Amino acid sequence: MRREEERAVVVLLAYDATREGQELLLRAPELAWLSDEQIHLLGVMPIPAGLFLGEGHVPAEVVEEERAQAQLLVEEGVAALGRRGLAAVGHLASGEPVEEICLAARELRAALIVVRHPKRRSFAARWWKGWVGASLLEHAPCNVLISVSTSSALESRGDGA
Repeated sequence: MRREEERAVVVLLAYDATREGQELLLRAPELAWLSDEQIHLLGVMPIPAGLFLGEGHVPAEVVEEERAQAQLLVEEGVAALGRRGLAAVGHLASGEPVEEICLAARELRAALIVVRHPKRRSFAARWWKGWVGASLLEHAPCNVLISVSTSSALESRGDGA
């Protein structure tokens, strides 16, 4: 068993800390390749809108409630991976997505970052397409796999990505 642990590659699965983003990531067919790897699931919460828009103050209760919901979602994701036979450790970060993903990858000494890009105009798609995906490719301390979702109908049947 010790040799298997030493050979395991550290893989960081990252998403935007939303249920939609997590569900999309966990449907990535490439996850089937990772059964023997050391998996970490990272949800990255955005900077609270009030701070981002310059409104200055976001009540601590609101931030804590969002963080608690996002943490619960990470735990649900770890459990979902476990049901698929993939042992994972969950992490939650808050801040600029590229910075947080790269920081986690460095701290974990990840060999691979896996993200999922939906081909649609949702918030998650804009999150990745707008600046996260391109910046991640430029700044990642390791390899990056971007799994592209081309059809939600195929994914729901489990036939493709």
